[in-house]
Amino acid sequence: MRRARYGRLTVAVAESLTGGQLAAALTSVPGASSVFRGSVTAYATDLKASILGVDATLLAEHGAVHPEVARQMAEGVRRLCGADVGVATTGVAGPEPQDGRPVGTVYTAVATPDGTSSRRWWFTGSRARIQRSSTAAALNMAVGRLEMWTGS
Repeated sequence: MRRARYGRLTVAVAESLTGGQLAAALTSVPGASSVFRGSVTAYATDLKASILGVDATLLAEHGAVHPEVARQMAEGVRRLCGADVGVATTGVAGPEPQDGRPVGTVYTAVATPDGTSSRRWWFTGSRARIQRSSTAAALNMAVGRLEMWTGS
């Protein structure tokens, strides 16, 4: 948050498997209100399309656990909340596989005016551990992307 605040950037998040943990982590930082625009926890697949604008055909063909879904979630929340940066998480925390993807499969994405990047992660452990690891991965990815984008 400090990096975004110094760059006078705003951030919004779209979450699925992390269920609000990413927003909670960001808002736990003092001064978050000057940077954090809001969040959407689109846990249900249909909400990813109806609220965040994820392509319904993409969701029908590949399911919610897909790199392009993460990208579109990040872009959608950025647009929806009027933020400079959108961060998204989607994946399988368990206990069962989803959309043909094994437990621990996670995609994160970061959208800025310069473009959107996504990354696949494989995490192990309990549901809670996978969610925590996914939250940390999304935060680290966002910080790295902000460093590249702002040059700081």
